[in-house]
Amino acid sequence: MSDSTFLPNEKLNFNSENIEQGLAKLVLTVIELLRQLVERQALRRVEGGTLSDDEIEELGFTLMKLEEKMKEIKRIFNLEGEELNIDLGPLGNLL
Repeated sequence: MSDSTFLPNEKLNFNSENIEQGLAKLVLTVIELLRQLVERQALRRVEGGTLSDDEIEELGFTLMKLEEKMKEIKRIFNLEGEELNIDLGPLGNLL
């Protein structure tokens, strides 16, 4: 078997910008997934009455700061929100 057997049909294009962009996209996708999970859990706890008013306020503030930071990092890497998704094939999209 030759090495070309394992290469995709597309030409591979390696340069520092593509690598940074791809890595940033992957990391931000994972962070966005975790942010959404934390937000859902926080809403359940708020609705369940298990948090004090101070905890609710701190949680809201923290989630807002995280969202702001995500926007800032997406701007730096020229990424849009809809780009932060992974196609899982037959399972559909991650986010």
